[in-house]
Amino acid sequence: MNKSLSKYHDLAPLLLRIGVGLIFIFAGWGKLTGIEGTQDFFGNIGIPMAGLMAWVVALVEFVGGLMVLFGAWARIPNLLLAVIMVVALLTTKMGEGFGAARLDLMLLFATLALAIIGSGKYSVDGMTGKS
Repeated sequence: MNKSLSKYHDLAPLLLRIGVGLIFIFAGWGKLTGIEGTQDFFGNIGIPMAGLMAWVVALVEFVGGLMVLFGAWARIPNLLLAVIMVVALLTTKMGEGFGAARLDLMLLFATLALAIIGSGKYSVDGMTGKS
């Protein structure tokens, strides 16, 4: 690692958390404020219990996104968000090619990376010693 950049090592999880957290907060908010459309969409793509699952996904994305953003108990929501991304890839993106799936793939790998490395120094978890 370049020594001049190594002093910023603790910023990497923060930057990842900001990007991932904001994307999921906005995605979850969009689903929550248009829950009927989300339920219909889930039903159309064959997700079981579409009405319930729309609420579950919307809440996990919104609340999980907030938890990731602030780095609060973030390993759990990152794993849940990774599961959501796998389901999204399998149900809506696989037949559309890499171009349609690239954001979902990036979010999948980013959530897994954050679950592995933790929230980092500049987080609620970091301040409480749980990072």
